[in-house]
Amino acid sequence: MAELRIHKVKDFAAELSVPGDKSISHRALMFAALSNGPCEITGFLASEDCLATMDALTAMGVEIETLGAGGTHIRVHGCRGQFQDPGKPIDCGNSGTTMRLLAGILASQPFVTTLTGDASLSKRPMNRIALPLEKMGAKIKGQGERCTPPLTITGRPGLTPIDYESPVASAQIKSAILLAALSAEGKSTVSEPYPSRDHTERMLNYLLVKNIREGDTVSIWGGQTPESRDIHVPGDISSAAFWIVAAAARKGARLLISDVGLNPTRIGILSVILRMGAKITERIDESGCEPMGTIEVVGDGLVATEIGGAEIPTLIDEIPILAVAAALAKGKTVIKDAQELRVKESDRISAVAENLRRMGVTVDEFADGMEITGGTTLKGAEIHSLGDHRIAMAFAIAGLFAEGETLIQGVECIETSYPGFIREIEQLQSMSR
Repeated sequence: MAELRIHKVKDFAAELSVPGDKSISHRALMFAALSNGPCEITGFLASEDCLATMDALTAMGVEIETLGAGGTHIRVHGCRGQFQDPGKPIDCGNSGTTMRLLAGILASQPFVTTLTGDASLSKRPMNRIALPLEKMGAKIKGQGERCTPPLTITGRPGLTPIDYESPVASAQIKSAILLAALSAEGKSTVSEPYPSRDHTERMLNYLLVKNIREGDTVSIWGGQTPESRDIHVPGDISSAAFWIVAAAARKGARLLISDVGLNPTRIGILSVILRMGAKITERIDESGCEPMGTIEVVGDGLVATEIGGAEIPTLIDEIPILAVAAALAKGKTVIKDAQELRVKESDRISAVAENLRRMGVTVDEFADGMEITGGTTLKGAEIHSLGDHRIAMAFAIAGLFAEGETLIQGVECIETSYPGFIREIEQLQSMSR
């Protein structure tokens, strides 16, 4: 088990870019594979999770070429949705996005496929995508009532259209249904209690697939093939979030992040950090598939806030690092309506609460969130990542503010989403000595 030792730094000033967006990289691969010709993808995130999606598509007969150093520039040859039987189980690794979205594609294929994952993914519920896909005509068999992996999918060409009301706001549920709906015979509709991230709809529009969004509902017509077009993946705002908090919580700190995704359904982190007292300036370019641009952060110390309701889907992946921000802020911060965190790579509510307590923070844990009393000096502690990349990175940032040494166990999981994070945080520490 790899470990990372963190010490307090004296100041923080940086100009950087972050690796490509993980959510968009997954979708770029899948939609390029569904398209009618070659698509070049630049800025691709060559992390373990996204490479699991690439390997899955390759196993299903999709030709994918690596064109540039580091694997960030690739060419995918679209197969018009006509995939080959892989002939063996597909390993999704730790990636819930790979498994759930791929299930949407496999629902219409004329063969049986089994999707497996690592120990963590094998505990995550898949009934939330199995139910709507079965209503469309696929057969899906998982383990137990929660339909955990391994997941066996018996596809059916010519799926039945669906009008589905999702019980939770989830881009993965919505995307799985929309991917299956491309092969359905008619109009399918997905409604959510709140709008979730809309990368799938934006990519559909960019690749000239007709769909309509009305409020919290999106509709799509089957029988369409995505047009092959080149796709640029911007930097991941979820990866940038760690550095945003590191700068925002330190008075006088400055941070400039370039080429980062600024999709409105993903930047709830910026609204929260602004409420907490940071100064943030954005410059946005909306000429491509996704809005992107530059963020400048000037730290001025943080104050407590309340996080909940409709903003939760826009920052669900950022809550671990926002909890660290709350520990560094003055006052009591309440995080609620975030029960989705219980079924991520770890139970992130319990993991965050336990690790903050280890660092001397008072935390009251609820079923759907927590109350964090901030403003006290953090203490270095031994932190357990539980194999969850966002827990590991969030507490690496916390360690930059803590007295004494912070030891994070199990940091190899960081490679699933942010290759290079450990190198960057070690460089920051060496520069601040």
